[in-house]
Amino acid sequence: MSGETNLETLLAGMQPALHDQAYAFCVVDRDDFGKLPFEPLCIFREEEGITVIVTQQQATDNGLTFDSLWACITLTVHSSLSAVGFLAAITSRLAQARISVNAVSAYYHDHLFVPWNRRNETLKILGEMSKGSCE
Repeated sequence: MSGETNLETLLAGMQPALHDQAYAFCVVDRDDFGKLPFEPLCIFREEEGITVIVTQQQATDNGLTFDSLWACITLTVHSSLSAVGFLAAITSRLAQARISVNAVSAYYHDHLFVPWNRRNETLKILGEMSKGSCE
């Protein structure tokens, strides 16, 4: 199953789920990455270094530096990687509320990283968007 592509269906069925812990975006070099005693939630390799998304506890316990804490909200609808406009609609609405968002799309779901202290407000906005798409 390749996932949903209809924008209205995606918005109506997004069912956001908040993860219960704070996350941090950290950068490590290739040598340090190989020595991490845990598996990061997400890894992205860039020319300047390897970005890892880890829990606050993992970062703190392992001396990784970070600038801020992020909440992870998973949109539990199975969205297609080819869906058009889903994240654009969400990030546009969050931008109106001045909430920054870092989105990670995986095969089954989209995951939104928003500032930890704005997580409840973000959930409220997503809920309103989901209900509004059904009217």
